[in-house]
Amino acid sequence: MKPALLHIHHIAIIANDYAVSKRFYTEILGFEMVQEVYRAERNSYKCDLALNGTYMIELFSFPEVRPRGSQPEAAGLRHLALAVNDVSEWITYLRKYNVSVQDVRVDEYTGKKFTFFFDPNQQPLELYEV
Repeated sequence: MKPALLHIHHIAIIANDYAVSKRFYTEILGFEMVQEVYRAERNSYKCDLALNGTYMIELFSFPEVRPRGSQPEAAGLRHLALAVNDVSEWITYLRKYNVSVQDVRVDEYTGKKFTFFFDPNQQPLELYEV
């Protein structure tokens, strides 16, 4: 019998600039900080972030970070999608913070609106209207 996968536990993001990324995820997107720890042996911070009480993201700082191509169609993690009620409202909101957001697209199969933007680490994020 195959064991069951329950759900995605978390998504780990290594920040290029930890302070900028922490501000982006907490102050702009509205994630709540569950805990933040400094790991002296790694000279690194780890911040656990939740959305509506559900733990979702581990945000890391490291003294040396290697660049990685992260376009939505690049190999590897494609993007993190966030469910929203109104994509257009979010586009207007993010642009007030000088976040470059693509224009609204429509999913050809579901008819739902969506768009992409990037976090401060150039990780692609999607807003998907539910």
